[in-house]
Amino acid sequence: MLATSEIVDLIDESERIGQMIMQSELMIDYIEAKEALANDKEAQRLITAFHDKKEQYEEVQRFGRYHPDYSAITKEIRATKREMDMNDYVAKFKITERNVQTLLDEVSERIAQSVSSQVKVPKDGALLTDSGCGCGSGGGCGCAS
Repeated sequence: MLATSEIVDLIDESERIGQMIMQSELMIDYIEAKEALANDKEAQRLITAFHDKKEQYEEVQRFGRYHPDYSAITKEIRATKREMDMNDYVAKFKITERNVQTLLDEVSERIAQSVSSQVKVPKDGALLTDSGCGCGSGGGCGCAS
């Protein structure tokens, strides 16, 4: 495809929108939360502990309930994740990350809808909302029929 002036203009406009997003309050909050998370030793310790436990969990998952440590590792990973998620820096980062994702989803959806109502727009968490019931089955359960 050859670049026409219309395509160049569209690319320029998309870069402008990207810059507006990068300068938004939501993005600034996200960057600050990410830096604070990276600089907090306790948060980093909790994240490392979770990743270590996750590796053990994935190994146990290969055998499922038949693995001798299945129950213990399953309980430990839940406790480790809960402890990590309760850390103020981790929680703040997750909230700001979700806010930025929501903004990007909304911008993508508006652009797509301005082209056509038939355009499909991928969204974070779309699998949980496809059927309208929140079960994630995409309507296969029959609850949203």
